[in-house]
Amino acid sequence: MSSPWPTDGGESQHSGASTPELPSTPQTAQYPAFDAPLLPPDARDSSSKPPSRSLSATYVSSPLNPNAAHSSPYLRPHAANRLSATFTRVASEEAQALASPNSPLQPGMRGSMVLYRLASDDASDVLTPPPIINNRDSVISSSGASVYTLSSDSKYPAGALTSARGGFVPYAFDPDLDSADTQDDDDFLHQPQSPDTRYCCSCRGIMNISMLLILVFSLLTLFIGYPVLTYYRGDSERQFLASTVSINATGQASLSRFRIPSPIDPDTPDSVKNRTGFDNQPYHLVFSDEFNTDGRTFLTGDDPYWEAVDLWYGATGDQEWYDPKQVTTSNGSLRILLEQVADPSTNHGLPYKSGMLQSWNKLCFTGGYIEVAITLPGADSNATGYWPGAWTMGNLARAGYPATTDGMWPYSYDACDVGTFPNQTYANGTGPAAALFSDQSKPKYNNALSWLSGQRVSACTCSGEDHPGPNTSQGRGAPEIDILEVERNKLPGSTGQVVSQSAQFAPFTHDYAYANDTQDAWSIHNQTITRANTYRGSAVQQAVSALTDLPDDMFQGSGQRFTTLGARGPPPTVGLFADHPAPGFEYWTDPSSPQDGFITWQADGAPTVTMGASALGPDTGDGGSMVSQRRISEEPMSIVFNLAISKNWQAIDLATLEFPAEMRIDYVRVYQRAGQQNINCSPADYPTADYISAHMPAYTNSNLTSWSDASPAGAGYSWPKNSLYDGGC
Repeated sequence: MSSPWPTDGGESQHSGASTPELPSTPQTAQYPAFDAPLLPPDARDSSSKPPSRSLSATYVSSPLNPNAAHSSPYLRPHAANRLSATFTRVASEEAQALASPNSPLQPGMRGSMVLYRLASDDASDVLTPPPIINNRDSVISSSGASVYTLSSDSKYPAGALTSARGGFVPYAFDPDLDSADTQDDDDFLHQPQSPDTRYCCSCRGIMNISMLLILVFSLLTLFIGYPVLTYYRGDSERQFLASTVSINATGQASLSRFRIPSPIDPDTPDSVKNRTGFDNQPYHLVFSDEFNTDGRTFLTGDDPYWEAVDLWYGATGDQEWYDPKQVTTSNGSLRILLEQVADPSTNHGLPYKSGMLQSWNKLCFTGGYIEVAITLPGADSNATGYWPGAWTMGNLARAGYPATTDGMWPYSYDACDVGTFPNQTYANGTGPAAALFSDQSKPKYNNALSWLSGQRVSACTCSGEDHPGPNTSQGRGAPEIDILEVERNKLPGSTGQVVSQSAQFAPFTHDYAYANDTQDAWSIHNQTITRANTYRGSAVQQAVSALTDLPDDMFQGSGQRFTTLGARGPPPTVGLFADHPAPGFEYWTDPSSPQDGFITWQADGAPTVTMGASALGPDTGDGGSMVSQRRISEEPMSIVFNLAISKNWQAIDLATLEFPAEMRIDYVRVYQRAGQQNINCSPADYPTADYISAHMPAYTNSNLTSWSDASPAGAGYSWPKNSLYDGGC
């Protein structure tokens, strides 16, 4: 067999591969799809005819450009060299793309860039490779100068892919096309000099901004709105927890007090937990606080039953600011400290600071017996100027918060008549005469019997109006019963201190008179130390009270002996009192039989005075104020302890006073009859909780002085309509 390789006189050589014999003369393959675009149509007919295509002067030849100028315009095979096979040149995909009839290039265009795109489903869009050369797989030169692979794994397959459809189709691209006048939609992004003719706000832009706003709003709602909503939804729960557990306003709880609060102090001796009342009824201890744990504080939330207020008690013109830090426990007792202030500007402009402790809306009781063991401030019994107090008031009003007392204090009235009207006078101002003028009133009140604004929640309240319940036909109020208020004895030639024990009521009888002509109405138990108080009230309250001399050894500087003071039930006999010594504050009331109500006060373990319900009887006769029976309190009563100083109570003689002054309470205990016990501030028959909750700003802002006046002086609530007054319902 002849050698397939051309020779030049040297020894024949052959490759290691078995290859078919090649002709000695090169054959020109006829591939119209490849060759036709590379040569003019008539190039095959005349080897001397020049190419028909003319090239521009700016044309630059490129290895990828098959239209570049050649030294000869003829299609020719590669030159055969020594040890090299000679074969016909096959155009690459790039060359085919540049020479394709579908090329976008025009004569004179550069066409030196080949790009690829995805082929369409149309068969014409596939660039078909050249026919398969079946008689060999590859041809190589011994020099490695040329390699042509015909297998299907080459970049330009010439084997089994004849019928295959290409995934990517090459096409020629002239960069000069970028300089054409036609612009793409996004040209303005990279050509700042180009005018932007697009709208300033596209639909897509508006949608993007809208989604961003929705996202921001959602985040704000999640991290701000939801916590705020959760806070206000849980406000009632927090108020409940603050009134029932030992958690202070900062959310902290002392471990020493972290226990379920019991209304009866564990330190209370068992021997005093039961007693027989002076009405021969069994009484049981329902609440006690022995104050034996030192260091207790009474900020908002500190204690389940008590709270020390932070305010000025302006209603009585006090000279002290009530500061919660002035109330604490030490040496096994409650301590309220009254101090002078060197710089009043640091104390709300007031020269003294002291404390007031309340059980308002936390602990109340309805009927029963209360006693306190107390010592008084001062070096001795000659001190003049202090105003110590221990008292109770209906829970619908809060001491120190004037808007809540407006129209509520000291009403204890369940009739629908002129007694519920403002100033206790008819709307046309014609009477009653006893209300228009009273000798016992004062010129600063124009000698009018009453300056009260009327009973706010009376038995005359129109249906549907604002009322605490249980229905609008039940008169409600906030009467006051004092355990003690202490002052210097004002009788001529007397010395020492006296305790005023009283009850305040509204509406008022003519000249603030009360019945005292029978033992059932009024009874003084020991006239050597107790007498009726000549003060019977003013245009803002009617008072029924007695004054009792106090022992000299119960003051801060004269022994500081704890003395029991208070009020108790039916008038005791000497034998009962001797057998059952039970000092305290006991009263009884029965809504179904109001005429059976009574109060008995006592001092130092001995009864002082008893007032029966008949002392508060109707005043409908000639010259009367036309009011009906007032009642011994049927309201749940909260407890108040305070130490004040005011010229409205008594003259202030600084030479007799010492500072700091302190009032101490060893314990407070409350008893009630068996089967008739209540220490709830909102019992079902005299509810207060919903009403207070609905008007909380008035009960928490001591600067509000009126219930219905507009802010900032008033709470701004509407005054309930009275069915008998000024047009009725």
